[in-house]
Amino acid sequence: MSGDSNDLIQSYIDQPQKQTQLYKRTLMIVVISQMFGGAGLAAGITVGALLAEQMLGTNAFAGVPAALFTLGSAGAALTVGRLSNRFGRRMGLATGFITGGLGAIGVVLAAILNSVLLLFVSLLVYGAGTATNLQARYAGTDLATTKQRGTAVSIAMVSTTFGAVAGPNLVDVMGNFALTIGVPELAGPFLLSAAAFIVAGLVLFVFLRPDPFIIALKINANKQHTDSDQLPHDNQRNKKGITVGATIMVLTQIVMLAIMTMTPVHMGDHGHSLSAIGLVIGFHIGSMYLPSLFTGVLVDKIGRPAMAIASGVTLLFSGVIAAIAPGESVVLMVIALSLLGIGWNLGLISGTALIVDSTEPSTRAKTQGTVDVFIALAGASGGALSGMVVAGSSYETLSLAGGILSLILIPVVIWSRRRKSVLPTVKEM
Repeated sequence: MSGDSNDLIQSYIDQPQKQTQLYKRTLMIVVISQMFGGAGLAAGITVGALLAEQMLGTNAFAGVPAALFTLGSAGAALTVGRLSNRFGRRMGLATGFITGGLGAIGVVLAAILNSVLLLFVSLLVYGAGTATNLQARYAGTDLATTKQRGTAVSIAMVSTTFGAVAGPNLVDVMGNFALTIGVPELAGPFLLSAAAFIVAGLVLFVFLRPDPFIIALKINANKQHTDSDQLPHDNQRNKKGITVGATIMVLTQIVMLAIMTMTPVHMGDHGHSLSAIGLVIGFHIGSMYLPSLFTGVLVDKIGRPAMAIASGVTLLFSGVIAAIAPGESVVLMVIALSLLGIGWNLGLISGTALIVDSTEPSTRAKTQGTVDVFIALAGASGGALSGMVVAGSSYETLSLAGGILSLILIPVVIWSRRRKSVLPTVKEM
């Protein structure tokens, strides 16, 4: 490392106001990248199943794309986390987004060549963009204080909404554009995904300097030299915080994906139109992200444990309403799925804040990546098992079971508060 670089890093260690400036600048860069990342994510997911159905000539494997990029996102979450831990957020996130963009290009080539094998491999790689889109929420927390972390996560999440809304609305436009250049219509949205993911990666690679994670590491190392009052049970307390944060996010992911996945099928069985189904899912997706700014403030002001319990209670109400709602009622389904999105939002932001609180900078990114692997696998499992539950019983049973399962969050949080409450206790950087 050059002398100039060392001097720059030292200036951040010595001047708290520069840390604050970098924190705000990092949030701005993350917001910009997330807008593009959200567009890349939503555009591809919207038509992935339709493209597979068209290329395979059957809808029997229409669910394969979602399974593949979920599996790819699980592997990428681990890789991005480890890259970030070793080289900084800039390299980890930029690599993840650009890899996802290359996967989207592969999907386009697969459609042109009509190669199912290339399609499946490319969808697996495309999952890297999905994982990175979620991992980027951590970047804004590296230089945040414990009273800012929930807000920092929420800002990253709410900015994803803009891209996630724009992506599906550009499907027709990109489809028409694809036809004009000799590309199959359904591959058009993946052209948008490729461009959006690559731009998101380039924004982070070019502008995320100095790297907030590397600065945070240096600040923490400097404090360890000057501070010798580390408690001997910090590691034990940190492990409990990581366990609780991960449990909150995994449980909320399972419940949310399970009910969300089967809601369109349930509504279709009761004769609802695609527009009605789209309305319900639209409210659900909006409820997943738009409340984030308020959620982040509440998580920081009221506390992580209280908001985790609120997540469980909200998901319970969602499951009960979905279970008792008449099949013909669009209004009650909107309410149920909106509560489902809000409950997930509360769980993800409070759980993420707990993970950040309970990790030291030296291992934080690697731990975050590992936790996101479990979240991705939980989502895939929830989606897969939901179909089996409905086939063996009913949508009502699935919804009620999901609501009851979410109540596990309450004893988990109570357990976390035993022994004089440990959440959050990690020293601020």
